[in-house]
Amino acid sequence: MFAVGDATASAARAAGFATVRSAGGALEDLTRLLAAEAPAGSAVLAPGAQEPAGDLPAMAAGRVEVRPLPLYQAVDTGTAAPADFDAVLVHSPRAGRALATLGPFAGQVAAVISAAAAAPLAGASGLDIRVAARPDEAALFEALGKASPRV
Repeated sequence: MFAVGDATASAARAAGFATVRSAGGALEDLTRLLAAEAPAGSAVLAPGAQEPAGDLPAMAAGRVEVRPLPLYQAVDTGTAAPADFDAVLVHSPRAGRALATLGPFAGQVAAVISAAAAAPLAGASGLDIRVAARPDEAALFEALGKASPRV
């Protein structure tokens, strides 16, 4: 089992997968891991979103065959954002696009999990955009300015 990040790898181990490899980062890292470690001539099943944040099959083309398996769909609920907020956590490009429609902003902070998630916010006036150093929750909270919570 190949996972983009450590949290998913840990969940896979807890679910009973015996051999789990984490790319420890972003989709590009997973592409490199697959190219280096997927068995030659094999196809890799990639369960995920109906509209994924990145195109793994295209990124891995020529190195490994990736077969997408859409399992879920992210749906905009239409829920209105609060009128006043100080900070927001952005976990995906889709969330970045949704947030961008709420501007202009007046000094609010957007802690963003990756450059890809931050891209839709590039023109958001008045928004302090802080991109996490790594695409994980701990780095996201560090970008927000708070230490990650200890559990």
